[in-house]
Amino acid sequence: MRLEASDFMNKKLKKILLKTGGRDAAGHVAVRHQGGGSKRYLREIDWKRNKVGITAKVIDFEYDPNRGAPLALLQYSDGERRYILAPEGLKIGDVVSSGPEAEIKVGNALPLGKIPIGTAVHCLEIKPGKGAQLVRGAGNAAYIMAKEKGKATVKLPSGELRLFSSQAMATIGQIGNIGRKGRILGKAGRKRRIGIRPTVRGVSQNPRSHPHGGGEGRSGIGMPSPVSRWGKKTLGLKTRKPKKYSDKLIVKRRK
Repeated sequence: MRLEASDFMNKKLKKILLKTGGRDAAGHVAVRHQGGGSKRYLREIDWKRNKVGITAKVIDFEYDPNRGAPLALLQYSDGERRYILAPEGLKIGDVVSSGPEAEIKVGNALPLGKIPIGTAVHCLEIKPGKGAQLVRGAGNAAYIMAKEKGKATVKLPSGELRLFSSQAMATIGQIGNIGRKGRILGKAGRKRRIGIRPTVRGVSQNPRSHPHGGGEGRSGIGMPSPVSRWGKKTLGLKTRKPKKYSDKLIVKRRK
């Protein structure tokens, strides 16, 4: 089979994803219920959108096995190719760009200070120039609620209101694959192919393996509230650091 020049360009954006099987450096199980799965490629995604003022054309859409959101392949006018998360409404042939002077349309990336209030955005930067860290899941979108004194108030998908720098970049639109949460895997074999091994209920194990185990017949968990395999509470226990750097930036909690 003959490979075109474009195929070699796309290969530069992919590398084989090494499997850990949930094991740490010592070979011990660090994350349970992981293992197996089909071979995957890790696609390099442009989280920074730092090609300011250079237009790019959408030439293809791809499925990425490592995330729920689809990817759009961009061909820049200088010949470079990059992947971005594909928002709803983006089509093959559309032209996108990034920077303060970019147009307010789906797929374009701009600083929050240049985006109108009420606009749906995704791929939000926490620290300007670091790259997108928030709102990257399938079907998600955040909304700009206010702008004042170099800060922008953004409502995140969780419902939390948070302050961001007006210089932080964000991409216009809602991420595609909105109906991902409603998908049905259909059979156990498909779960194995995505690298998820079977999960055994705690109540069906013996008491040496899980705190919920033991008892004659179906005797329940035997305690007021459920716990993990290591005895940590699983419902209602707060795991957030009591003094986190971003506490002062949170205007309203998600709960």
